[in-house]
Amino acid sequence: MHSLIKPEDTWLLLGFLTGWAAASIYLEQKYRWAAKISGAVIALFGALILANLNIIPAESDVYDAVWTYAIPLAIPMLLFQADLKRIWRESGRMIVIFLMSSFGTVIGVYLAFLALKDRIPHLDKIGAMMTGSYIGGSVNFAALSAKFETPGELVSAAVVADNVMMAVYFFVLMAIPAFSFFRKHYPTPHIDAFEREAGKNPDAAPSSFWRRKEISLIDIAFTFASASVIAAVSFKLAEIFDGLIPSGDQASFLMNTLNGMFGDKYLMLTTVTVIAVTVFRKFFGNLRGAQEIGTFLIYLFFVVIGVPASVPLLLKNAPLLMVFVFIIVFVNMAVTLIAGKWLKFTLEEALLATNATIGGPTTAAAMAAAKGWDRLIVPALLAGIFGYMIGNYAGSMMGYFLHALL
Repeated sequence: MHSLIKPEDTWLLLGFLTGWAAASIYLEQKYRWAAKISGAVIALFGALILANLNIIPAESDVYDAVWTYAIPLAIPMLLFQADLKRIWRESGRMIVIFLMSSFGTVIGVYLAFLALKDRIPHLDKIGAMMTGSYIGGSVNFAALSAKFETPGELVSAAVVADNVMMAVYFFVLMAIPAFSFFRKHYPTPHIDAFEREAGKNPDAAPSSFWRRKEISLIDIAFTFASASVIAAVSFKLAEIFDGLIPSGDQASFLMNTLNGMFGDKYLMLTTVTVIAVTVFRKFFGNLRGAQEIGTFLIYLFFVVIGVPASVPLLLKNAPLLMVFVFIIVFVNMAVTLIAGKWLKFTLEEALLATNATIGGPTTAAAMAAAKGWDRLIVPALLAGIFGYMIGNYAGSMMGYFLHALL
């Protein structure tokens, strides 16, 4: 059946992609109901509805351009703050509990996969995506869905299940400090300090994390130029290593593993970006707007993955994927809280670590700000950025491991 907008209507489709991505961001930031749903889900569902009503086409070169160009540019942009030295110096303690939480994600994915592998198709690919997402964030989710070529309808269902679960989980995380059980069994110095300050000054409010930032033309120019050069170098290096390192049925397991690590363009892109940012930390540290531009490009991805989604298939797959992500999140939280207790971390550190894995750096930093835990805002943010760095590696290894279990 032909759509109202044709696949070759490039400018109309480009206008729709960018316009709906912008509208999704606006709605999320403007209205509380939209923030609860999340801009990602709004972006996805808008495209899904229009595609199923045959207003926009299911396939187009414009959509392919997002996968080919937008995602490879977004990955380095979102990693421009990933200076290894700074991360360890300013959030070394938080990184330890963050790694424990990441381990919880891996265990959760493994257990959820064993429980549901006969009920959900391509669960090895979805498991890889969710491993990357629940250690890093949406940029890892996008990269791994492209790497493993996960069917579009399953990607859409996974996004819906993921966002519903995250909304519920963040509510739980915000509520946990109010329970006496946790206050009794964990040290809570930041909560206690904020309550003391609030007692002295009832009008005291948590710090403001979200604010308009200054950005210049040179920032935009260097952001796009740097991301483009890094992507070009990374993809060429991956192409060279892919040709040099044998792979396939005739190659050994070690060679296939090395090819998967060095011949994969998304892993190489992550590696080259982190090296560049760590070596040229002053240059990348002074760039403004990269996080915002990269996030907008990820929103284009969310619009595109909603296009091929079939409503009947979405209704069929989303409930099962809800169970899948629930198992992952529950195990992540359990491992984080147990490890936090055993290693004598504070309750605030444990909650922000699991938040950083499941939601990413911005949600973790926003939670710290909303709760008034000012001294933990930067460590939480940097821990989440560290998750961006390792998410693609963890997701790739998990994908290969789960595929071997099928």
